[in-house]
Amino acid sequence: MRGPRPLPLFLELLRQVAARDPDLGRAALSGLKHYQAAPPPMRRNERPVVHQVGGASLRDCGGRGPNLVLVPSLINPPTILDLDADCSLAEALAIRHRVLLLDWGMAAERRGLDLEGHVTERLLPLIDAVGRGKLVGYCLGGTLALEAAARCELVEAVVTLASPYDFSAYDREARDQILALWQASEAAAVKLGFLPMEVLQAAFWQVDPARLVAKFARFADADLTSPEALRFVTLEDWANGGEPLPLAAARQLVEQLFAGGQPLGPLPSCPLLHVTAASDRIVPAATSPAGEHLASPSGHVGMIVGRNSPQTLHAPLLSWLDGAATGG
Repeated sequence: MRGPRPLPLFLELLRQVAARDPDLGRAALSGLKHYQAAPPPMRRNERPVVHQVGGASLRDCGGRGPNLVLVPSLINPPTILDLDADCSLAEALAIRHRVLLLDWGMAAERRGLDLEGHVTERLLPLIDAVGRGKLVGYCLGGTLALEAAARCELVEAVVTLASPYDFSAYDREARDQILALWQASEAAAVKLGFLPMEVLQAAFWQVDPARLVAKFARFADADLTSPEALRFVTLEDWANGGEPLPLAAARQLVEQLFAGGQPLGPLPSCPLLHVTAASDRIVPAATSPAGEHLASPSGHVGMIVGRNSPQTLHAPLLSWLDGAATGG
């Protein structure tokens, strides 16, 4: 059955909310049922693969001009960067670039890779295959893009979108929560060889559970045929999908970055732009790297798919990329 992963934890959040606000709890439960009953959104055709290394691939999103590789997070599918015909960062950037979307592939193909291994064994060989160009990385993908650029002279510039770098800037409570969740899940993750997506989802929910419940409450009376409802379903399906995180990558993410507060590596010397979201609770602006910044009046996901993203992200991003190409 479609629903938030893990559904029992979400229902426990609803129970806690209903104890304080019965009307909100009932509305959120109704919204959950409404979402579960919604027909699946139409899938867009997969972009063709142009290069592949192991299970990872670069998918051709069209366009002409200098190469630009979009690097998604290891958490959740890459489709958020090329959601549909009405909402696609890939297509927005393809008006002046040849855009290639990285698909990390199945977790089973990456078993044993830590975060640095994803860079050295997957991302860098794919960059070598296409040659010189720029990287635009979203969330943890931006963190990995910085690591790739520091190791590869073919990368001419990097843009990070809501990407953490200075993990010591997370507040102590958030870091302790993630470490506790990891410690409770580590034994099972070791047996599986992966950290399940459900554990990662639970970590995200702890950031702002009230907003999560309110979101489903607002959906309770939605017209399932409306564009707004279709977008809600598409985004929720994306948020509740994705591969598990390979054990070594999960361990490095929690123990070195979150618990240790250490960056993955030094910043590259190429031009850098860091786009932060004003209401981002998952990756607060304080965690972004030093350098040139652009603030987006949005949230972590709304930055990419919000109705104002053509004005608040696409246009300034294209302008900056043009300047990086000319040395301006």
